[in-house]
Amino acid sequence: MGDEVTLAAIAAVQGHDGGDTIFGKIIRKEISAEIVHEDEVCLAFKDINPQAPVHILVIPKKKIAQLSVAEQADAPILGHLLMTASKIGREHPSLADGFRIVINDGKDGAQSVYHIHVHILGGRQMKWPPG
Repeated sequence: MGDEVTLAAIAAVQGHDGGDTIFGKIIRKEISAEIVHEDEVCLAFKDINPQAPVHILVIPKKKIAQLSVAEQADAPILGHLLMTASKIGREHPSLADGFRIVINDGKDGAQSVYHIHVHILGGRQMKWPPG
């Protein structure tokens, strides 16, 4: 199993009952991160364990545990996350030829932090199929 898959399995066993996550600590600036974008709705920062030359995470400031439990009222936030990812992709010089967007959901989706996050991956040719 890959590291992220192992972390996802551990996270699923430990539960995701709405408690604090590492992302909450980054939002509150209790843990440092290399922030590339911040606005009133979201925060984007470089992943500390990059899986591509460019690997940026976009997270909402409101905690939504995972995509499959998001509610209709979260639609504006979810749309904002994707529009922010698009903006970062357009403006990042290493992503001019394209990038991949990933949202992991649940244990089998390899979600290791139960605070929804959009991965922006690029800077090289992505392979298909993923996973």
